[in-house]
Amino acid sequence: MRILHTSDWHIGRSFHGHSTLEALRGVLETLTEQVRTHEVDLVIVAGDVFDSATPAAACYTLLTDTLVALRETGAKVVVTSGNHDSAARLGFQARLLREGIHVLTDPSTLATPVTLTDADGPVHVYGIPYLEPALVRGVWDGVEVRTQHDALAHAMDLVRADLAERRRAQGEGEPGARAIAIAHCFAAGVEPTPHLERDIQQGGLDVVALEAFAGVDYVALGHIHGRSQLAPHIRYSGAPLHYGFGEGDKPRGSWLVDLDASGAVAAQWLELPVPRRLVTLRAPLAELLTDARFAVHEDDWVSAEYTDATLQRDPMRRLQERFPYCAAVSHVPTVARSDDGLSYGQRVRTARTDAEVFDAFLAHVRAGEGASIQENALFREVVDEGIRAGSAV
Repeated sequence: MRILHTSDWHIGRSFHGHSTLEALRGVLETLTEQVRTHEVDLVIVAGDVFDSATPAAACYTLLTDTLVALRETGAKVVVTSGNHDSAARLGFQARLLREGIHVLTDPSTLATPVTLTDADGPVHVYGIPYLEPALVRGVWDGVEVRTQHDALAHAMDLVRADLAERRRAQGEGEPGARAIAIAHCFAAGVEPTPHLERDIQQGGLDVVALEAFAGVDYVALGHIHGRSQLAPHIRYSGAPLHYGFGEGDKPRGSWLVDLDASGAVAAQWLELPVPRRLVTLRAPLAELLTDARFAVHEDDWVSAEYTDATLQRDPMRRLQERFPYCAAVSHVPTVARSDDGLSYGQRVRTARTDAEVFDAFLAHVRAGEGASIQENALFREVVDEGIRAGSAV
């Protein structure tokens, strides 16, 4: 059986105030064409379909259009909810969708698989929605659930019990049933993307040990935005679109997985297009504005880090004149100035001339950097002009 594993579409997410809806639509259209070209049997979307628990109407339109287009390729589709999704809102239209599209959001039915059959026999697909420990305690009476690991471990116990029963029920001589689990979590050994995979902490209590996923042939994980292989049969696909500058160097795509008759996995990476590259540029502001080496990035999303010793005037507006898609600006001086502990009054008391008072003022408000040669010349010009004007009166 051939499977395409994707996740973390985050439909409706903005990028520094800019909508990503049309860029994501184009990427998902390419993904759909890949499903058709590679004759995929099953498409898995492992959670965080929406970016918000209350998505706008246009987000539902994009999701419906994409699911219908995927189904029209001939593939079956299984979707689960993630921590960004509202399980109720994502799942409300599940019964309205056409045959072959399954939206699984109910933790009470996670041990009831979607079963597909190919020439090698059945494949049971267990969709585990995001399990918030505080919410699932009421689903499983008598089960102690304090952490993500507790929740996933118990969910997989239920999956293994159901799978064992189904395998026992098969007649002798029948092909052995294979199994796929879908989950949305931090799994042990994965590296998160800073500031992006929010709401599930990357910490000792919230990491799910890989041993929890034993007993199935392939584990399709969601939540981490970069692709990752934790074991040959345990993988993250990452998001299909870049949603932060911390992801700029991570490829976008999905896993194309072939599951043979024995349940062995062979996987290859399918690249997806990047509608607009993300780059972080670091240099003094004047260089960012004029240096020819940055010309190649004028159509990219830009995070500019200017390294001048002091804050510069109106950097975002000036940068956007060269880089229309400059989305973030930060001041990261290359030299950290030490604080001498002097107050402004103390600085001024040691000054003997107007120019020294001016220099002391600038040093106080600019982290120790006094007046430059040009600033001193301008100051003298202004003072001299004032003296001449006073003399004329």
